[in-house]
Amino acid sequence: MARLCQALLLLMVTVALLSRRIQARDSPKIIRKFQNISKSYVYVQQALWYAMKEYNKASKDSYYFRAVEILNSQEQVTDSLEYYIEAKIARTMCKKISGENENCLFQQNPEMQKVYFCTFIVRSKPWKFELNMLKKQCKDV
Repeated sequence: MARLCQALLLLMVTVALLSRRIQARDSPKIIRKFQNISKSYVYVQQALWYAMKEYNKASKDSYYFRAVEILNSQEQVTDSLEYYIEAKIARTMCKKISGENENCLFQQNPEMQKVYFCTFIVRSKPWKFELNMLKKQCKDV
């Protein structure tokens, strides 16, 4: 009977340790939850640049989109830095085939104008030069 109790206790401890290990691998430990930070902070700007690059790559639109304004920016610290950005983006006059998208003017023709409100979460590990998109969600304004 004592051996059975020891075996069950050992099994429970093993399961508990494995479940913690799986949880730790799937979701990094949050050191500091999302907090508001300056929209002009260099890593917010870098995260927005990356988010727009990924947005334009995935978009079926033949024109580039560019951020009009950052409405909200937050940072969370885990094993990396995560940036939550709410931005208004709009269609530019540059076609994707041109390759130019940094200095494009926004569409002036009302029939061509398109504006979206987007939420991006970008994970950054600047010490490794890594950026990953965690969330990209846009809706018409």
